Amino acid sequence: MQARLKWVDGVCFMGETGSGHAVVMDGAPEGGGRNLGPRPMELVLLGTAGCTSYDVITILKKSRQDVRDCWVEIQADRADVDPKVFTRIHFHFVVVGRDLKPDAVERAIKLSAEKYCSASIMLAKTADITHDFELRED
Repeated sequence: MQARLKWVDGVCFMGETGSGHAVVMDGAPEGGGRNLGPRPMELVLLGTAGCTSYDVITILKKSRQDVRDCWVEIQADRADVDPKVFTRIHFHFVVVGRDLKPDAVERAIKLSAEKYCSASIMLAKTADITHDFELRED
């Protein structure tokens, strides 16, 4: 895996992934930024949510669950002192579909958290990570 990050100005950076996608990161004005993009640590949270959601959807589809939609609401706390690592992260999955089995959703989330999601497994080294979910019929 490769990536490239280029400083634009202030605390604004342009990142390019090895797969050719670009993202702008910037800081808040009080930190010298112009608020032109998400903060790097926000992208860490989004990337982790994407990693675990990828797993959950894939596992549910393989379990023949009729998933129509899924999103994750994330709440996180960071340490007050440097390095300001995440200390607590909570993922709330909302899974929408037809006749979804709660045990299948719970199993998919657990497999992701404990076996497949490298991002959340890395963050679990410093953060207490919890999950819950709700099911909605479509």
